[in-house]
Amino acid sequence: MKKLSLQNCLVVFLGIIAISLSLSSCKKTENPIKFPKGTFPDSTLILSDINSAYDDINMDLYVLADNIFLLFSSNRNSTGEQFDLVQGLISYVFDQTSGEFGLGAEITQDAFMTNLVTAANTDGDDLGPYTLFSTVDGYLYTLLASEGTGGDLDLFYLKNMPATGNNIPVIQGPFPVTLMNTGADEAYISFDTNQDTAYFGSDFEGNFDIYLQTRTGETTLSGWLDGGYSAPVKVDSLQSSGEDKCPFVFKKILLFASDRPGGLGGFDIYYSVLKQGKWSSPVNFGPAVNTMYDEYRPVIGYHVDFTNNFMIFSSNRPAGKGGYDLYFRGIDLP
Repeated sequence: MKKLSLQNCLVVFLGIIAISLSLSSCKKTENPIKFPKGTFPDSTLILSDINSAYDDINMDLYVLADNIFLLFSSNRNSTGEQFDLVQGLISYVFDQTSGEFGLGAEITQDAFMTNLVTAANTDGDDLGPYTLFSTVDGYLYTLLASEGTGGDLDLFYLKNMPATGNNIPVIQGPFPVTLMNTGADEAYISFDTNQDTAYFGSDFEGNFDIYLQTRTGETTLSGWLDGGYSAPVKVDSLQSSGEDKCPFVFKKILLFASDRPGGLGGFDIYYSVLKQGKWSSPVNFGPAVNTMYDEYRPVIGYHVDFTNNFMIFSSNRPAGKGGYDLYFRGIDLP
């Protein structure tokens, strides 16, 4: 019995050693995750499955996530005659093992977005959609520029409670932004992070320049936009002898399009940095983004698990399907 007991002990002991070696071997297995954070590619990618042979411009990110709803202006529905809002979706994936980035795009028919597009589109051109959620009144706002009866572009807004689950909220509007509209063109509105300053383009002094309006107190966004006309303030540090359009604010960065002298040709995309309450002199993104053709209406997006940001913009460079097309690329911001 004693000898058998020793044999049993030996078997148990050897088993323990085998298990220990197995666990040790597992610990030495190489971690498959070589890229803890994703990186948007620094090459410019065309959104082929969204673009058409017509002009696809003035995009806005409706939701910032892995799957991103888009609103953009296109004249595809009228074979090149009139711009309307169109909905789409892009999706991206980053492989943490290989570092490979994948991008997809498609035209969608989301029920809520369909209602929004139907409410926003008019008999004239509809351009430059921009969306934000108001922390003051709890409404989701969609702003855009639409062609008025006089042929000029005016700013309008629509609002609705956020969509949840299968609930499709009622959309109110469009309502004119009486605070900013004139008999000239106003378009391409964007708000700062605090939602107390609106930036937009207007040509009421001749060329298109970038202006701002400041909201004070706890006035609701709609109450402020519905107010009587108030002369805006020109952002002098961004002004040029050319056309300066399409401001888009992301934190302390302002992007815009301009055909000012010194660019690469046509409209180029520039950025400015907010320093001590003043926007810095604009910087051209250079040939990594701009070409001898037109680059237009930039929008910045982000993901918390990526090391950089991404930008979507329009361009009529010859690599696309025709006219203006939408492009995607990663960018490093100051």
